[in-house]
Amino acid sequence: MTYIKDLLKHKGQTVELKGWCAQKRDSKGLVFMTFRDGTGFCQAVISLDVVGEASFDAAKRLPQESSLVIAGKVIRDEKQIGGFEIQVAQLQVLAEAGDYPITPKEHGVDFLMDNRHLWLRSRRQWAIMRVRNRIIFAIHEFFQGKGFVQMDAPIFTGNACEGTSTLFETDYYGEPAYLSQSGQLYGEAMAMAQGLIYTFGPTFRAEKSKTRRHLSEFWMIEPEMAFYDLKMDMDLIEDFVRFVVSKVLDEMKEELKALERDTTYLEKVREPFIRMKYEDAVSVIKGEKEVNGKTSLQMLAHEEAALKNQRAQLETDIAEREKKIASGELKKGEVNFNQARIDKLKNEIKDLDEKLQNIPQWQNSARNFKRGDDFGGSDETVLTKMFGQPVMVYNWPQEVKAFYMKEDETDKGYAKGVDLLAPEGYGEVVGGGERETDIERLKNKIEEHQLPMSAFEWYLDLRKFGNVPHSGFGLGLERLVAWICGLQHIRETIPFPRSYGRLLP
Repeated sequence: MTYIKDLLKHKGQTVELKGWCAQKRDSKGLVFMTFRDGTGFCQAVISLDVVGEASFDAAKRLPQESSLVIAGKVIRDEKQIGGFEIQVAQLQVLAEAGDYPITPKEHGVDFLMDNRHLWLRSRRQWAIMRVRNRIIFAIHEFFQGKGFVQMDAPIFTGNACEGTSTLFETDYYGEPAYLSQSGQLYGEAMAMAQGLIYTFGPTFRAEKSKTRRHLSEFWMIEPEMAFYDLKMDMDLIEDFVRFVVSKVLDEMKEELKALERDTTYLEKVREPFIRMKYEDAVSVIKGEKEVNGKTSLQMLAHEEAALKNQRAQLETDIAEREKKIASGELKKGEVNFNQARIDKLKNEIKDLDEKLQNIPQWQNSARNFKRGDDFGGSDETVLTKMFGQPVMVYNWPQEVKAFYMKEDETDKGYAKGVDLLAPEGYGEVVGGGERETDIERLKNKIEEHQLPMSAFEWYLDLRKFGNVPHSGFGLGLERLVAWICGLQHIRETIPFPRSYGRLLP
C-alpha cells in the first residue's frame, strides 16, 4: 500500500491508495475529489471514460468522508493540493458516509468543538496535529542529544507548586490530593540524582478563564539542571526554542503552507534573542525608552494608521468586485471567483477590526502600567511588537514570582527568574529561573504563601543534603504550538481540549 506522503517516489507510476473523500466536485464526465489518507491530501480525477459508468456513478454520489480505495497514475502538479494528481483507473467504495455534519461552509466555534472528533479530519487541523507531533519529537531530540534523562513527575500531588487558588482537588483513598500544576519541584529532586533531567507530562490549572491562552489540561516540558545559574538557564532556553522552531520551519513546509502561516517572525528565532531586565522592559512598555528610534506609543499609533489604511483598501476592492458582479457581464466562473474573493476579503476586514479594537487597550495598558506588577497579555504584546522577535525578560520583582525563585544577590528585591515572550502577541511561552538554595528563605516564603510546611519537608531536604546551585524552566507545549502554527486560539493545539465549560467530546 502506498501513502500520499510518499507520492514523490512514485511519480509516473500506478499506485493504490486507501483513504477518505474529503471533498469533491463534478462536471460532465469528471469527478474531482480531494482524497486524504491521514498522511496527506491529493487530488483524484475520476473520468467516466476510464472507470466506467458504475464506478463513476458511485464516485459521483459518494458523500463527504466516505472511505474508498483508488488506484491510478501519479502525476506531479504543483497547482493541486499536495502537489499531486491521481488519474484514477479503478475505485472501490468501502463505506458510504451518512450526512457529514462538517461541510465546506463556515461553522461556529461551539459547533466545531462539539464535533471535535470529526473536525480533526480537516486539512487545517491535520496540519496542526502534525506540527505538534514534530515539535514533540524535536523536544526529545534536543534534550536527549544534550545528555538529559527524561523522568516522570507524579500527577497526583499532596501540595501546591504555583499556589492553591487554581488546584483541582480529588479524593485519594480518603485523603485530599491535587492534580499536578507542575512537575518542577519533583524535577529538582530528580536533578540532584541525575544532574540533567526533563519531565514531559500533563498538568492542570483550575482557572475559570475562557481566554484564547488558557486550557485546564495541558502538557509541560520542564527541564531541571544541577549547577546551572540564570545565565546558563537562559542560554539553554534560547538554544532549545531555536532548535525546535527551526526543525518545524525546515521539515514541515507543507503543513505550514496548509495553515497559510507567514513565517517571517518565526525565522527570527535563528537570530540572537533580545534579553533585558524587567525594569528596562517596563520602560519600553510605558513609552519611556525608544527602540529603533520610536517609543511604544508611537509604534502603536503608526500601526493603527496602517491598519485603517489597509481596511480602506479592502473595502474599495470589495466594492469594485461587487460592482462587476452586479453588471451581469461576468461568466458564471468569474462570478464565483469574485464572490469567493469578496468573502475572503470580508473575513480579512473582521481580523483587521479585531486588531483595531485591541490597539486602544494596548495604549491604555502601556500608559498606566505600574512598576512592580506582573505583565498582562497587552504588555507582552506591546513589548514584543517593539522588537519583532523573541524577548527574554529577567530579574523580576520577587512579589510576582513563585516562592522557590532565588533572590539576586546583587539586585535585592528581584528574583533570578526569566520569561520568554513570543512575538505576534503570543506572549509567555517559557517561564523559568534559578532556584532558591537558602533553606531559611524557602521556609519564610512557604509561610508567606500560606502553604503547609509539612507538605514541603521532602523539598526542603534537597537543601540539607548536597545543596547546589540549580535552575530550570517550563514550556507549555500548547502555547508553543499556537505560536508556531499562528493560531488565534489555544483550543486548536491539542486533539481534545479541556477548558472551563468544556469536558466533551
